[in-house]
Amino acid sequence: MATRILIDHRAGGAVSNASRRDDGPSNLAAAHLAGHGGEHGDQPLARPTLRHPEKAHRPDNPIKRKPDWIRVKAPTHPIYHETRSLMRDNKLVTVCEEAACPNIGECWSQRHATMMIMGEICTRACSFCNITTGLPRALDADEPRRVGDAVAKLGLRHVVITSVDRDDLKDGGARHFAETIAAIRLAAPETTIEILTPDFLRKDGALEVVVAARPDVFNHNLETAPRLYPSIRPGARYFHSLRLLDRVKALDPSIFTKSGVMVGLGESRGEVLQVMDDMRSAEIDFLTIGQYLQPTVKHAAVDRFVEPAEFEDYARMARSKGFLLVSATPLTRSSYHADRDFAQLRDARNARLQTNQQAFGA
Repeated sequence: MATRILIDHRAGGAVSNASRRDDGPSNLAAAHLAGHGGEHGDQPLARPTLRHPEKAHRPDNPIKRKPDWIRVKAPTHPIYHETRSLMRDNKLVTVCEEAACPNIGECWSQRHATMMIMGEICTRACSFCNITTGLPRALDADEPRRVGDAVAKLGLRHVVITSVDRDDLKDGGARHFAETIAAIRLAAPETTIEILTPDFLRKDGALEVVVAARPDVFNHNLETAPRLYPSIRPGARYFHSLRLLDRVKALDPSIFTKSGVMVGLGESRGEVLQVMDDMRSAEIDFLTIGQYLQPTVKHAAVDRFVEPAEFEDYARMARSKGFLLVSATPLTRSSYHADRDFAQLRDARNARLQTNQQAFGA
C-alpha cells in the first residue's frame, strides 16, 4: 500500500530539507517549551529560545484529565515505526509531532503523515496552537519540486498541503502555494490536491494567485466563534476568514471549500450553530468539528470536554443546514481521513447535482 502524505497545518498540517534531532512523540512534552535542535543546510534553524516566547509570561492553565472517549493508545504498531523512520530518513517535518496530534498513532500506523510547507516557525501566536512562534527563515525555492517528487514517488491519490502563517511575506506565501500545486500537477497529474491556507490578511491579490492554481479543495479554518477570537485567535479576523472562503466560491465555483471549528473553548451551542449558518452563507461545502486539546500549561485552557452525543447532534444540525459533508467527532482534525472524505465529498456533490437536475426536469 502506498504511503500517503498529508501536508497539514496545526495537527490543521512540507516536505522540507530541514534536519531534525530525533524528537519522537515521546519527547514532545519537553519540546513544547524548548525548541528542537537541528540544521537547515549549513545554518542553524532560526528557532527562538522558547517554543512559545509570547506565552512564557502567562499563568499556568492546568491540563485537565481526558475522558475515556478521547484517550488514545500509545503507538506500538510496527508500521508506525516504519513511517517514523521514513520521516527521519527523508528529513521531513511533520505537524503530527509539532502539534502533538492525538491521531499520530493511528495515522502513522497506516503510513499516513502530515507535514508543513514554508518552514516550521509561524508569525502568529494563537493561544490554541502548538506550532513554534517566531521569525521564519526565507522560503526554500526548491521545496515545491521536492513536494511534487515525493507525491509522485509515493503514489498518492490525495494530498493535503498547508503552511504556517507567513505574515512576513508580501503575499503571505500565496505564490509558494501556487508553485507547489503546479509542481504536484506536473509530477503526479492524477493526484487530487487539498490546501489548508492561512487567512492572507492584508495581502491584496494573494487569494487570487492560489485559486488560479486550481486546487481541488480549499480549506481555511474559522477555528472558533467570533466572540472568542480576541483570546483564541488574536491575529485573525472572523469575518475576513469568512469572506476569504466566500471569495473562493465567487472566483471558481468548481473548487470545494472546507472549514473547521474546535469546541470545548467556552463557546455556546448557539454560537456553534451561528458559525454553521455563517459558513453556509459563504457556500462552504465541508465542515469539520473536533475537540480542542490543550498542548501545554501555557496554552488556552480546555473549558470542557464535549461528549460524543453532542458531536452527533452538531453533525445532524450541520447536515440539515446543507453541508455536502460533515465530520464531527472528538478526534476530528482538518486532514484526518482526508483522502476518504474527498471521495465522499465528490460523490455528495454529484448526487446533489443529479437530484437538482431531476427536480428541474420534472
